[in-house]
Formats: sequence, C-alpha cells, structure tokens
Amino acid sequence: MTATTVRDDGAAAPWRTIEFTERLRTVAEERYHDRHPFNIRMHQGELTPVELRRWIANRFHYQRHIPVKDALIIAKFDEPALRRAWLRRIQDHDGTPDGEGGIERWLRLGEAAGLDRPTLWDASRVLPGVRFAVEGYVTFCRRRPALDAVAASLTELSAPGLMRKRIAAFERHYPWIDADGLAYFRARIGQGGRDSEEALALVQTWARTREQQERAVAALAFKCEVLWALLDAVDQGGEVRDGRVGQGDRVGEGGGADVPRDPVSGS
Repeated sequence: MTATTVRDDGAAAPWRTIEFTERLRTVAEERYHDRHPFNIRMHQGELTPVELRRWIANRFHYQRHIPVKDALIIAKFDEPALRRAWLRRIQDHDGTPDGEGGIERWLRLGEAAGLDRPTLWDASRVLPGVRFAVEGYVTFCRRRPALDAVAASLTELSAPGLMRKRIAAFERHYPWIDADGLAYFRARIGQGGRDSEEALALVQTWARTREQQERAVAALAFKCEVLWALLDAVDQGGEVRDGRVGQGDRVGEGGGADVPRDPVSGS
C-alpha cells in the first residue's frame, strides 16, 4: 500500500488501479466467511448431520434471494448491454427452463442431505439472524448506487477457492451425501470466477474518485459481514436456551416436520 496523497483542492487523491484492486482483494481474502469457525468445522469434517442440515436449510434463504438482489442491480443500469450481461446471473440461479439453475441444484443438495423441498421453501423456518442478514443485503442492493451494489458482489473473488475446498471436504467427510448433491458447488467454481472478474472490471471503471473507491471497499466489507452474520446465526442456532433446543437443530432430521414457529413472524 502506498502513502496517502492529497490533491491541490485538499481531497485525497484516488488510489492507482493496482492499489485499489489490491485493497478489494485484501478485503475479500481477509474477511470472507471461509474463516468463520462454522465453515472451518465444516471443512474439517466436524459437523453433525443436524448441523449440516441446519446450514443447508438456512443458507437456502440466502440462495433464493440472489436473483432478487441481482434484479435490483439490473434496474440501476442505464445501458442495455450491462443489463443483458447481468441478466445471466439471474438465469444462472433461476435456470432458463424449470429444473435447472443454482436454486434447483441447492434444492437437490438439500434432498441429498435428507431435507424435503417444502422444508427448504418454508421461510417461516428460517432462523431470525439469517433472515435479518439476508434482508439487510437485499435492502442494501435496493437503496445504494450501482457501484456499491456491484462492489458488494465481489465476495465472489474468493468463491472459487472455497467451492473447491468444500467439494473436497464433502467427498471426504460427508460421504452420506450423494455426490450428485454437490453439483451447486461445482457449477459455482466457473461461474464465480467469471462473475467476479466482470464485476471487478465495472468497479475499477466506475470508481474514479477516492470517495467512490472507499465506498466500494466498504461495500465489499459489508457483504463479508452479511455472510459472517449468517453463519453466526447458523452456528448458534442449535444452542440450548431456557431448556429448549434451538430452532436450527429441529430443522431436518427427517425432513424438518418438527420445526417450531418463527418467533419473529409468529407464523
């Protein structure tokens, strides 16, 4: 990192592209949720089937909202070419015909782990902390400028490496999950690499001032915090409180039929 320089008007000079990019990559590397204790335990093979199902079921609430946040980002673009390019992300997750796409592959992961589809789609079963984290991210993409929303997506810079590690961990430590259930992780290696490089190019082009660059870095840090908070909620979801098993541990031993009502919505 270079020392801060100041322009004649007193404002901080923008970082050179190489330094700006380094700052973004550093955030993605140092604050990404692959360092979260729950992810570490997952990759070391230390999760119980209940814990793994809890993660799959609650993470699906995030997965199903990815096309929603991408639609909000598309609405901010003035250029047709940009809208067409970003639309591919929605198609990657929703699929073009029924039965394809990332959401469908995550549903198959849930089935391979013993969770039925109604359980995964039932939002009333989602842990409150997960709900708040996902809602915060979607709201961020709705309200903030295109630069901020696109910069927040740059967590995908770290995604391909995480997907490779996760595939190896599941194959080694969780052989009771059918290999076909890992299709989501395999697809995201290529998609994440492509998407992150496209988003990085946009952010490098749009962030011309120091203020814009700092906003982009802050947006990426915020997204890392969203993913970290989601795992915090999942990790703590099975703790015993007041003599009762936490909501997360009751999602899914036999399909999740015995899940308590959501204490937030009352449903």
